[in-house]
Amino acid sequence: MIVQKDFLNKLKDFGLNSYESKLWVALLSRGVSTAGELSDISNVPRSRAYDVLESLEKKGFIIVKVGKPIKYLAVPPTEVIERVKKHISEEAEERAKILSHLHQSELLSELNTLHTVGIKLVDPTDRSGAFRGRDKAYDHLASMIKRAKKNITLMTSKEGIERKHELLGNHLKRAAKAGVEVRVSVPANVDRNLLDELNKFAKTRQHKNETARFCVVDDKELLLFLTDDKDVHKSYDCAVWIEAPYFVDYFSTLFDKEWKMK
Repeated sequence: MIVQKDFLNKLKDFGLNSYESKLWVALLSRGVSTAGELSDISNVPRSRAYDVLESLEKKGFIIVKVGKPIKYLAVPPTEVIERVKKHISEEAEERAKILSHLHQSELLSELNTLHTVGIKLVDPTDRSGAFRGRDKAYDHLASMIKRAKKNITLMTSKEGIERKHELLGNHLKRAAKAGVEVRVSVPANVDRNLLDELNKFAKTRQHKNETARFCVVDDKELLLFLTDDKDVHKSYDCAVWIEAPYFVDYFSTLFDKEWKMK
């Protein structure tokens, strides 16, 4: 049986590996079949076929028919989707419960202690990193905002502030409520309604540079985007992070001078 590789790759969305995809597609094409027949038409080794079919049965993709030889019956794809959705929901709920329990456990306390001790041993020049992909950069940006104690300074593009308000707005509001000074510098073409929303929890200024994008936290951490977000897909958006108080404080001083001139 010849099946397009791209088609089989799409079946990963069902949570299937390569062998599982091949055997399931083979069974769908036959309706009912034996392990040997499915192995032959799918090019899955017979030594693996039974294990893989057992895995598919556990996942709810196939039904094992009683009798000799053992035969397998395909479950309709629409039914499979419902089963997969249910399984994913149950698994996510179970993991959420485990993580909630861990949040209050001694294990987390011990892990935090290890991290605290480990950080003290890190050479200051090692406290830096690079991110490729906007989602990864924003995840780190959220972490920076959540651990802010004194101040948060943001300079961003028009599109950037719209994203940050949607993805980081709640974090920024909580920081402001906790007494952290939040300053946001945005281009002059930002929507007025959005600016009014920002002014509820942050001090805002408008600047002429429409491409600069960075965030400074507590004058010691800096996340700097290296690309123009209008010209690059989010998967290729790049940023660097550095925790170097002396350098970042100098960077903050330059920003403060421009901020006071507005």
